Amino acid sequence: MRRIKDWPADERPREKLLASGADKLTDAELLALIIRTGDSSSKNSAVDLARSLLSRFGSLRQLAAASIAELCEQPGIGPAKAAEIQAVFQIARRFGDKRLEPKQTYSSSQEVFHHFHERLCDYRKEVFFALLLDAKNRLIKEVLISEGSLSASIVHPREVFAPVLKESAAAVLFVHNHPSGDPTPSREDIEITKRLKEVGDLMGVRVLDHIIIGNGEYISLADRGLL
Repeated sequence: MRRIKDWPADERPREKLLASGADKLTDAELLALIIRTGDSSSKNSAVDLARSLLSRFGSLRQLAAASIAELCEQPGIGPAKAAEIQAVFQIARRFGDKRLEPKQTYSSSQEVFHHFHERLCDYRKEVFFALLLDAKNRLIKEVLISEGSLSASIVHPREVFAPVLKESAAAVLFVHNHPSGDPTPSREDIEITKRLKEVGDLMGVRVLDHIIIGNGEYISLADRGLL
């Protein structure tokens, strides 16, 4: 195996980063800095391993969604390297996560999209959140209502409005993701939203919106006139 430290200095990822900046490195070179060491059994360098991972999963975003078990299926990647890879992607998510803070005012569907996109865009299960708001549309609390299968999330009005009543919320808006990356609302999404709005009307709680998060895009049922 030709070790990275035996490469010319201007070809080594760490030296390239120090000399020219991180933005000059390829995805594989950046990933190699996390992996650090290659696979002696196959004589692959860390860069080779990184390229194999990107080829196997297709992109950094798909790699970020991989489980520990899936990462470890790649020869040369054990639990330690897999944990380091997941930790880096989790740091990136948290850095890009602009969550609504308590008492912050809800103003638009786009704002909610920016708050949730990094957290949900590569999540493999469908999750459903309720944002509880006061009479001035200020956030009281964010509540995870359900976490479903890869394709569907089961939401019952009782589970949704129990925390609404507990926190004396005046309004609520819903957010969930589509693991497929396509935010187009399904018939079930529309039916659930209508049912929740009917319950909200009976309870005197304003249902402001239902926002579906996809990969890089979203759909607001209120903006579409579907609420």
